[in-house]
Amino acid sequence: MRTLLTSALPYANGPLHLGHLAGAYLPADIYARYLRLRGREVLWVCGSDEHGAAITLRAKKEGIEPQAIVDKYHHLNKGSFDALGISFDYYHRTSDPLHHETSQEFFKKLLERGDQFEVKTTQQYYDPQIDQFLADRYIKGECPNCGNPEAFGDQCEVCGRDLSPTELINPVSVVTGTKPELRETKHWFFRLDEHEAWLKTWIQEGKLDGVQLHDPKDWKKHVIGQCMSWLNQGLQARSITRDLDWGIQVPVEGAEGKVLYVWFDAPIGYISATKQWAKETGGDWEKWWKADDSRLVHFIGKDNIVFHCIVFPAMLKAHGDFNLPENVPANQFLNFEGDKFSKSRGWGIELQEYVDEFKDFPNAADALRWALIRNLPEQQDADFTWDGFTEYHDKDLADKLGNFVNRVTVLTHKYFDGKVPEVTSTNEDVTSVNDQLFASLNSIGDDIEGYRFKDAATAFVELATYGNTYLQDAAPWSLFKADPADPAIATTMFNSIQIAAALSLAAAPFIPEAAAKLREIIYQTPAEDNAWKLAIQRLSQGKSLREAGAVIGHAGVLFPKIIDRKDDSRNAIIQKQRDKMQAALEAKNELEAQANASDVAREPAKAEVSFDDFTKLDLRTATVLTAEKVKKSSKLLHLTIDLGSEERSVVSGIAKHFSPEEVIGKRVVTVTNLAPRKMAGVLSEAMILMAEDAEGKLVFVSPPADFGNGWTVR
Repeated sequence: MRTLLTSALPYANGPLHLGHLAGAYLPADIYARYLRLRGREVLWVCGSDEHGAAITLRAKKEGIEPQAIVDKYHHLNKGSFDALGISFDYYHRTSDPLHHETSQEFFKKLLERGDQFEVKTTQQYYDPQIDQFLADRYIKGECPNCGNPEAFGDQCEVCGRDLSPTELINPVSVVTGTKPELRETKHWFFRLDEHEAWLKTWIQEGKLDGVQLHDPKDWKKHVIGQCMSWLNQGLQARSITRDLDWGIQVPVEGAEGKVLYVWFDAPIGYISATKQWAKETGGDWEKWWKADDSRLVHFIGKDNIVFHCIVFPAMLKAHGDFNLPENVPANQFLNFEGDKFSKSRGWGIELQEYVDEFKDFPNAADALRWALIRNLPEQQDADFTWDGFTEYHDKDLADKLGNFVNRVTVLTHKYFDGKVPEVTSTNEDVTSVNDQLFASLNSIGDDIEGYRFKDAATAFVELATYGNTYLQDAAPWSLFKADPADPAIATTMFNSIQIAAALSLAAAPFIPEAAAKLREIIYQTPAEDNAWKLAIQRLSQGKSLREAGAVIGHAGVLFPKIIDRKDDSRNAIIQKQRDKMQAALEAKNELEAQANASDVAREPAKAEVSFDDFTKLDLRTATVLTAEKVKKSSKLLHLTIDLGSEERSVVSGIAKHFSPEEVIGKRVVTVTNLAPRKMAGVLSEAMILMAEDAEGKLVFVSPPADFGNGWTVR
């Protein structure tokens, strides 16, 4: 079975930050590297998403051509990926002529079907000063939901609500600052509504036309939850053309001046990237997309779930020739030091900024990769901190992995001249260690194949811990002092070398730069593409990973510790980043203080209650799994929450503050012992706690991202 992997095409409108890396690229890289080590046939494609209104808007503001914008950020982001060990098989771009051709052919194939498009004439805002219809992002106005005066025509970035331009209050053109006028324009709408029934069955049951295509238990709960929220609200036909002069021209007579909507052409970029790879390598692109023995896996962030689980699959099925994704292991969001990444207020660190700042330090890329892997937002939002970065590097990589391998090589050279010692073939200690390595490599591999990358990293650390404990308990230095000829010394070092060999292999998907060094030390040769497969085979046959008599090298200090060396300039760089964060925080606090300068009266305190009354409330932590609008009410959302030991139905009056997609995955505090009751015909079995300010804005009362579900709040 061959595997085609894709990662969300990064938008070529600016530099990428750590959240992007943790969402769609680092997990895919771990997965791709592991599959290659298992000798599997795998192809991983990605590329720059280079169309869309945001790029043309930026180009107009800067007085340059859109091509100059995308050229700059295509090369910048590709360079950042390369520096951080992201091992795409092909990195394409959607401005390439082959992509234009592929997208137009895809559109025409759907058009030939005769039932996939609906042509509508609608009213759209037009700016007469520039003689141009305005795409959603070209319009700003007041959000009808939260009152934000800077909401865009497609979304309010304060409350997160999806919008249409005509919903905005007092809209203005972003380009000229003038009030636009409504004019009629013709567009092509993809009949997404016609695909609703089979999409529900495919997502919930994994079946299509009675054939089992995937196991829904293998999909993440928040992925299925967000999909079903959309599907249960009912799908609508979606416009897939825009009035723009930058993009892929709609290949239909009478569509002059119209381009394909970026969210129609971007996922087709996976197909064109595969085509370009095949063109340059002589491969067969179609077998990856169409063959029965090929599987497709999309790695994305949670903001792209709907497009990869609903819109693109519907496009693929409408076309009729392509496989549907077997899995879409979407990650949640990564925050930075307790807040969202924000370029505008300087909160966070960009990938290239990290690469440039730490370029002179050993294994710098691996240090970042490891800190992110140990804190991946797989099931819920996570938080990157510099303290965590330092701790994961020093405790895991320096203390456990680097220290163990260094001790093994030093002792092997001291006692056996740098060669793997001879041991008896019936040695029970050797057999025991062999069995442990076989189990560890299988456990790590199973976790990676199950998209549980944090668990896999934990299992890797446990293997390093096992090595340290084994060596420390055996204490060959004490044995040597008592009797240099003691055969237990050879057994101990033989086994320790086998553990180091397994670690050099198991490290490869996670920290490839350091893994290559470890491999050179222990094996004296680079790893083969199927090294993991061969190692598992040897261990299953009771064979060692390194034969007696083989030569090993010197490790030295692979991971110089950060925290113990105050003069280490890495500390200075981290402090510089902390100072930058502090300045950004102070600026944010000052703005908030100015906004709250007028003393707004708080709601009066309620009457006192006894402590006994308070303790009657059962407050517990939970995570929102699904969310959908309640059909009989404009104010209510129907949620499903995970309480750890059970799931419950909750009806919450927050529909005017949050869309269903916004609340899926939210960490919440709930009152769980209220008497159940029906609201608008839907059973509610708990209440979610919210905070409300003077303007009526609601925010969730949320426990930390790493706090479990079902725990008591006191």
